Amino acid sequence: MSEAQAQRSAMPRLNEPAPEFDTKTTHGPRKLSDYKGKWLVLFSHPADFTPVCTTEFVAFSKAHPRFQAMNCELLGLSIDSNFAHIAWARSIEQNFGVKVPFPIIEDLSMKVAHAYGMIQPGASDTSAVRATFFIDPDSKLRAMVYYPMSNGRSIEEFLRLLEALQTSDKHGVATPEAWKAGEKVIVPPPQTQAAAEARKGEGYDYTDWYFSKKAL
Repeated sequence: MSEAQAQRSAMPRLNEPAPEFDTKTTHGPRKLSDYKGKWLVLFSHPADFTPVCTTEFVAFSKAHPRFQAMNCELLGLSIDSNFAHIAWARSIEQNFGVKVPFPIIEDLSMKVAHAYGMIQPGASDTSAVRATFFIDPDSKLRAMVYYPMSNGRSIEEFLRLLEALQTSDKHGVATPEAWKAGEKVIVPPPQTQAAAEARKGEGYDYTDWYFSKKAL
């Protein structure tokens, strides 16, 4: 198996258990089981003391109460030491007036980064790309989002996606493009010809047998 194939085979997969970790962070030891019963957004950044990463940490920190209100915790990671993480968090507070309220994983060994496919050889062999993982209360991986090193993520989109995932789980529905809370959701398509023929009369916002919406 080539190195590239080994990297791909190590990639986590959606709707399967998220890779375990037991590691040092700026808030003390953390392991995946600590987050059982809650959602977790685990995200990596290329390096401390870099400008794009700083904007993301400021935005994640400001949004932290909104994530917590949705039973979700945040956990950062880069291939830097705890000392670097602490110094950077203090710098963010001093220069931007924002306190980083969530832990940051020290991953000098790159063990967690490799387990989650955060290292992309086409981008760098020594830094994690901007990878974001949504892990549900049962420790299953539900979504993965990758950004290049040069471009910052949208934390508002992550909040939107988290709410969409929780809505789908709670109500057994799907959500359309750019869906936001309060908008209509998509009813699962019928699975038999008879059910398809009956769909029009079921009281949904009907467009065709496979495309119907409803309000929650």
